[in-house]
Amino acid sequence: MRYIGIDLGTRRIGLAFGDELGVATPLPALTQAEPGPRWAALVSAIRDRRADEIVLGHPLNMDDSAGPKALEAEAFAERLRGALGLPVHLVDERLTSYEAESGIAKEKRRAVRASGIIDSRAATLILQDYLNQAFPQPEAELP
Repeated sequence: MRYIGIDLGTRRIGLAFGDELGVATPLPALTQAEPGPRWAALVSAIRDRRADEIVLGHPLNMDDSAGPKALEAEAFAERLRGALGLPVHLVDERLTSYEAESGIAKEKRRAVRASGIIDSRAATLILQDYLNQAFPQPEAELP
C-alpha cells in the first residue's frame, strides 16, 4: 500500500508519502499561485507515486466541532474521491502546523512558511499519525 498525506491550505498544499513500513516522509509542497495548476500538480503527484489511499488533514476546532476549514477539507476529500477513485481518510490535524514550525527560529518562519516546508512537515505528521494507527509497532520487551 502507498499513501499520500495532504495538509490542505489556501496558498500551499503540503505533501508526504508513506507505505506499509509505517514511515511518513515529506515531499515538496505544492506552491502554485492559482488553484487550477495546484490541483493538477496534486493529481499528478498522487498518480506519480501510485498512491492507493489518501490521508487528508481534518482541521477540527479544539471543541471537536467542524468549522469552515473542516467543512472545506470534507468537500476536498469528496473531490479527490470523485476525481481519483481512491479512499480518502480524514485525520484530525489539530496543532500539526504549530508542531511542524516549532523547531524553526521565529525570524526565519515567514521565509520557511512561503517555501512550503512547514506544510509538508504538517502533512508528514498527519500521515504518520494515520500510519501509526494502521500499522502499530510491536512493543519491545524489556529484559
